[in-house]
Amino acid sequence: MKITMTGVENIPREGGALLAINHLSYVDYVMAGFPGERQGRLTRFMAKKEVFDHPVGGPVMRTFKHISVDRSAGLESMERAESALRAGEVVGIFPESTISQSFLIKDLKTGAVRIAARADVPLIPIVLWGTHRIFTKGRKVDLSRHQRIGIEVGEPMRPTGEDPVAETAELRSRMESMLERLILAEEDRPEGAWWLPQKYGGSAPTIEEAAAAYAEERRLRAQRKAAKRKAK
Repeated sequence: MKITMTGVENIPREGGALLAINHLSYVDYVMAGFPGERQGRLTRFMAKKEVFDHPVGGPVMRTFKHISVDRSAGLESMERAESALRAGEVVGIFPESTISQSFLIKDLKTGAVRIAARADVPLIPIVLWGTHRIFTKGRKVDLSRHQRIGIEVGEPMRPTGEDPVAETAELRSRMESMLERLILAEEDRPEGAWWLPQKYGGSAPTIEEAAAAYAEERRLRAQRKAAKRKAK
Protein backbone atom coordinates (compact mmCIF):
# COMPACT_ATOMS: atom_id res chain seq x y z
CA MET A 1 0.00 0.00 0.00
CA LYS A 2 0.97 3.60 -0.48
CA ILE A 3 0.03 5.44 2.72
CA THR A 4 0.31 9.22 2.73
CA MET A 5 0.01 11.01 6.08
CA THR A 6 -0.03 14.72 6.88
CA GLY A 7 -0.38 16.62 10.16
CA VAL A 8 1.13 13.83 12.29
CA GLU A 9 2.84 16.48 14.43
CA ASN A 10 -0.59 17.48 15.77
CA ILE A 11 -0.61 14.36 17.96
CA PRO A 12 1.24 15.15 21.20
CA ARG A 13 4.19 12.97 22.15
CA GLU A 14 2.97 12.82 25.72
CA GLY A 15 -0.24 13.40 27.65
CA GLY A 16 -3.82 12.43 26.94
CA ALA A 17 -5.48 13.14 23.59
CA LEU A 18 -8.77 12.07 22.02
CA LEU A 19 -8.69 11.25 18.30
CA ALA A 20 -11.99 11.69 16.41
CA ILE A 21 -11.88 9.56 13.26
CA ASN A 22 -14.22 9.17 10.29
CA HIS A 23 -15.48 5.64 9.64
CA LEU A 24 -15.29 4.16 6.13
CA SER A 25 -14.32 0.54 6.63
CA TYR A 26 -13.53 -2.42 8.85
CA VAL A 27 -9.79 -1.65 8.72
CA ASP A 28 -10.01 1.91 10.04
CA TYR A 29 -8.82 0.75 13.48
CA VAL A 30 -5.51 -0.29 11.94
CA MET A 31 -4.96 2.72 9.70
CA ALA A 32 -6.01 5.32 12.27
CA GLY A 33 -3.33 4.04 14.63
CA PHE A 34 -0.46 4.89 12.27
CA PRO A 35 -0.23 8.66 12.99
CA GLY A 36 0.03 8.06 16.74
CA GLU A 37 2.65 5.38 16.19
CA ARG A 38 4.74 7.90 14.25
CA GLN A 39 4.69 10.04 17.41
CA GLY A 40 5.62 7.11 19.62
CA ARG A 41 2.05 6.69 20.86
CA LEU A 42 -0.31 3.71 20.89
CA THR A 43 -4.04 4.35 20.50
CA ARG A 44 -6.80 2.66 22.50
CA PHE A 45 -9.91 2.57 20.33
CA MET A 46 -13.51 2.68 21.44
CA ALA A 47 -15.52 -0.01 19.64
CA LYS A 48 -19.01 -1.42 19.94
CA LYS A 49 -19.53 -4.29 22.37
CA GLU A 50 -20.42 -6.69 19.54
CA VAL A 51 -16.80 -6.58 18.33
CA PHE A 52 -15.63 -7.73 21.77
CA ASP A 53 -18.24 -10.52 21.73
CA HIS A 54 -16.82 -11.98 18.50
CA PRO A 55 -14.90 -15.24 19.10
CA VAL A 56 -11.89 -14.02 17.08
CA GLY A 57 -12.04 -10.25 17.31
CA GLY A 58 -12.97 -10.16 21.00
CA PRO A 59 -9.73 -11.65 22.39
CA VAL A 60 -7.70 -9.39 20.09
CA MET A 61 -9.52 -6.25 21.23
CA ARG A 62 -9.19 -7.17 24.90
CA THR A 63 -5.49 -8.03 24.54
CA PHE A 64 -4.78 -4.58 23.11
CA LYS A 65 -6.88 -3.00 25.89
CA HIS A 66 -9.35 -1.27 23.61
CA ILE A 67 -12.55 0.11 25.13
CA SER A 68 -15.87 -1.71 24.74
CA VAL A 69 -18.89 0.51 24.06
CA ASP A 70 -22.22 -0.89 25.19
CA ARG A 71 -24.81 1.37 23.57
CA SER A 72 -27.30 0.52 26.31
CA ALA A 73 -24.80 1.74 28.94
CA GLY A 74 -22.95 4.53 27.18
CA LEU A 75 -22.05 6.45 30.34
CA GLU A 76 -19.83 3.62 31.59
CA SER A 77 -17.91 3.57 28.29
CA MET A 78 -17.43 7.34 28.41
CA GLU A 79 -16.08 7.12 31.96
CA ARG A 80 -13.59 4.43 30.95
CA ALA A 81 -12.39 6.60 28.07
CA GLU A 82 -12.09 9.64 30.33
CA SER A 83 -10.10 7.63 32.86
CA ALA A 84 -7.64 6.51 30.16
CA LEU A 85 -7.29 10.08 28.89
CA ARG A 86 -6.64 11.48 32.35
CA ALA A 87 -3.97 8.80 32.76
CA GLY A 88 -2.18 10.29 29.73
CA GLU A 89 -3.27 7.80 27.07
CA VAL A 90 -4.36 8.38 23.48
CA VAL A 91 -7.92 7.22 22.78
CA GLY A 92 -9.60 6.90 19.40
CA ILE A 93 -13.33 7.38 18.85
CA PHE A 94 -15.50 7.11 15.73
CA PRO A 95 -18.14 9.82 16.31
CA GLU A 96 -20.22 8.75 13.29
CA SER A 97 -20.90 5.58 15.30
CA THR A 98 -21.27 3.40 12.19
CA ILE A 99 -19.59 3.05 8.78
CA SER A 100 -20.58 5.83 6.37
CA GLN A 101 -21.89 4.11 3.24
CA SER A 102 -21.95 7.44 1.40
CA PHE A 103 -18.23 7.78 2.22
CA LEU A 104 -18.91 11.35 3.35
CA ILE A 105 -18.96 12.58 6.95
CA LYS A 106 -22.24 11.57 8.60
CA ASP A 107 -23.91 13.37 11.50
CA LEU A 108 -21.60 13.08 14.50
CA LYS A 109 -22.57 12.07 18.02
CA THR A 110 -21.71 14.64 20.70
CA GLY A 111 -19.82 12.09 22.81
CA ALA A 112 -16.41 13.03 21.40
CA VAL A 113 -16.54 16.68 22.44
CA ARG A 114 -18.12 15.81 25.80
CA ILE A 115 -15.43 13.24 26.64
CA ALA A 116 -12.60 15.57 25.61
CA ALA A 117 -14.08 18.45 27.63
CA ARG A 118 -14.60 16.37 30.77
CA ALA A 119 -11.10 14.84 30.57
CA ASP A 120 -9.60 18.25 29.69
CA VAL A 121 -7.61 16.93 26.71
CA PRO A 122 -7.27 18.06 23.09
CA LEU A 123 -9.72 16.64 20.54
CA ILE A 124 -7.84 15.88 17.33
CA PRO A 125 -9.72 15.10 14.09
CA ILE A 126 -8.29 12.38 11.85
CA VAL A 127 -9.74 11.71 8.41
CA LEU A 128 -9.04 8.59 6.38
CA TRP A 129 -9.59 8.06 2.68
CA GLY A 130 -9.19 4.85 0.67
CA THR A 131 -9.67 2.31 3.47
CA HIS A 132 -13.14 1.49 2.12
CA ARG A 133 -11.59 0.15 -1.08
CA ILE A 134 -9.97 -2.61 1.00
CA PHE A 135 -12.92 -3.80 3.09
CA THR A 136 -16.19 -2.00 3.72
CA LYS A 137 -19.79 -2.84 4.36
CA GLY A 138 -21.44 -4.79 1.54
CA ARG A 139 -18.20 -5.32 -0.38
CA LYS A 140 -15.76 -8.21 -0.62
CA VAL A 141 -12.24 -7.85 0.76
CA ASP A 142 -9.78 -6.47 -1.79
CA LEU A 143 -6.18 -7.16 -0.77
CA SER A 144 -4.67 -6.33 -4.14
CA ARG A 145 -1.41 -4.43 -4.23
CA HIS A 146 -0.90 -0.69 -4.70
CA GLN A 147 -3.89 0.46 -2.67
CA ARG A 148 -3.61 4.17 -1.85
CA ILE A 149 -4.55 5.40 1.61
CA GLY A 150 -4.68 9.06 2.62
CA ILE A 151 -4.60 10.14 6.27
CA GLU A 152 -4.85 13.74 7.47
CA VAL A 153 -4.47 14.73 11.11
CA GLY A 154 -6.11 18.07 11.86
CA GLU A 155 -5.25 20.77 14.35
CA PRO A 156 -6.37 20.07 17.93
CA MET A 157 -9.64 21.46 19.25
CA ARG A 158 -10.19 22.31 22.91
CA PRO A 159 -13.88 21.66 23.61
CA THR A 160 -15.33 23.28 26.71
CA GLY A 161 -18.47 21.19 26.82
CA GLU A 162 -20.60 24.31 27.26
CA ASP A 163 -22.31 23.78 23.89
CA PRO A 164 -21.66 20.20 22.72
CA VAL A 165 -23.94 20.57 19.69
CA ALA A 166 -22.11 23.64 18.35
CA GLU A 167 -18.70 22.14 19.10
CA THR A 168 -19.70 18.91 17.35
CA ALA A 169 -20.84 20.92 14.33
CA GLU A 170 -17.40 22.58 14.27
CA LEU A 171 -15.72 19.17 14.45
CA ARG A 172 -17.81 17.91 11.54
CA SER A 173 -17.04 21.01 9.47
CA ARG A 174 -13.32 20.50 9.99
CA MET A 175 -13.55 16.81 9.08
CA GLU A 176 -15.55 17.58 5.92
CA SER A 177 -12.85 20.01 4.74
CA MET A 178 -10.14 17.47 5.49
CA LEU A 179 -12.01 14.74 3.61
CA GLU A 180 -12.47 16.95 0.57
CA ARG A 181 -8.73 17.67 0.46
CA LEU A 182 -7.96 13.94 0.53
CA ILE A 183 -10.50 13.13 -2.19
CA LEU A 184 -9.33 15.93 -4.50
CA ALA A 185 -5.71 14.89 -3.95
CA GLU A 186 -6.60 11.50 -5.45
CA GLU A 187 -5.72 11.71 -9.15
CA ASP A 188 -7.64 8.56 -10.05
CA ARG A 189 -11.35 9.46 -9.74
CA PRO A 190 -13.13 7.48 -12.46
CA GLU A 191 -16.66 8.59 -13.31
CA GLY A 192 -19.25 6.39 -11.63
CA ALA A 193 -16.77 4.59 -9.33
CA TRP A 194 -18.61 2.81 -6.49
CA TRP A 195 -16.11 4.07 -3.92
CA LEU A 196 -16.46 7.74 -4.86
CA PRO A 197 -19.20 10.00 -3.41
CA GLN A 198 -21.72 11.27 -5.94
CA LYS A 199 -20.70 14.91 -5.42
CA TYR A 200 -17.25 13.97 -6.74
CA GLY A 201 -18.54 12.03 -9.75
CA GLY A 202 -18.95 8.59 -8.21
CA SER A 203 -21.97 6.35 -7.68
CA ALA A 204 -21.92 5.87 -3.90
CA PRO A 205 -25.25 6.51 -2.15
CA THR A 206 -25.98 10.04 -1.00
CA ILE A 207 -25.97 10.69 2.75
CA GLU A 208 -29.78 10.63 2.67
CA GLU A 209 -29.94 7.36 0.71
CA ALA A 210 -27.39 5.74 3.02
CA ALA A 211 -29.32 6.92 6.11
CA ALA A 212 -32.54 5.43 4.75
CA ALA A 213 -30.82 2.11 4.01
CA TYR A 214 -29.34 2.03 7.51
CA ALA A 215 -32.72 2.76 9.10
CA GLU A 216 -34.26 -0.12 7.15
CA GLU A 217 -31.41 -2.40 8.17
CA ARG A 218 -31.98 -1.56 11.84
CA ARG A 219 -35.72 -2.15 11.45
CA LEU A 220 -35.16 -5.60 9.96
CA ARG A 221 -32.58 -6.45 12.63
CA ALA A 222 -35.03 -5.50 15.39
CA GLN A 223 -37.72 -7.53 13.66
CA ARG A 224 -35.50 -10.62 13.56
CA LYS A 225 -34.59 -10.22 17.25
CA ALA A 226 -38.24 -9.90 18.18
CA ALA A 227 -39.08 -13.04 16.19
CA LYS A 228 -36.32 -14.98 18.00
CA ARG A 229 -37.60 -13.85 21.40
CA LYS A 230 -41.12 -14.86 20.46
CA ALA A 231 -39.91 -18.27 19.26
CA LYS A 232 -38.36 -18.93 22.70
